[in-house]
Amino acid sequence: MSSEQQEGLFECQITRRLPYLLTLPAGYTSEQRYPLVLFLHGAGERGNDVNKLKIHGLPREIEEGQSFPFITVAPQCPAGSWWTVELEALTALLNFIEETYAVDPDRIYLTGMSMGGMGTWALSMALPERFAALLPICGGNNPDTVDRIKHIPVWAFHGAKDDVVPLEASTKMVEALRAAGGNVKFTIYPEADHDSWTETYKNPAIYSWLLAQKRSRL
Repeated sequence: MSSEQQEGLFECQITRRLPYLLTLPAGYTSEQRYPLVLFLHGAGERGNDVNKLKIHGLPREIEEGQSFPFITVAPQCPAGSWWTVELEALTALLNFIEETYAVDPDRIYLTGMSMGGMGTWALSMALPERFAALLPICGGNNPDTVDRIKHIPVWAFHGAKDDVVPLEASTKMVEALRAAGGNVKFTIYPEADHDSWTETYKNPAIYSWLLAQKRSRL
């Protein structure tokens, strides 16, 4: 005689904590809409001390006195986690920032380095309707799904001598995007190792390029 199967239902809510750094443009006012740049850091800055975020990337540029005409949000990934598994938390944070600040929904940009570059690819493919442009640095993801973001302009960066995240990780994404008809630029630093982000975030051209992009309607 077989055992009887019983029906059940389990419900739960899982709370995620994402510390973040926020920078508003000089003269910010709620009377106008501003572009937003969401920055995703690398694996070395995970934890619950946002000061670690100021070591690299966009937060470092701001800490060193650089000012930008856009809102910047730099969340911190929990210790032991990865941006690619924190997509729901990032989506919730993005929603919160849009609801709280004067964000232009047609000018939201996503960028990240290393683990954050991987997160940039992943989050954009999860939310292909949200972003106006992508700037992934030394990251990669699944090239089989890039058709979801073929309408989003992309400028990717990688160091040719990267021995942490191989150049191939970005190359596969770029080639797949081009094959899908995407609008993609690819900069390879011939002598750079894993740190291809310092030169990139110090380049004024990337900010001009980002700000020239507007969201395409799907």
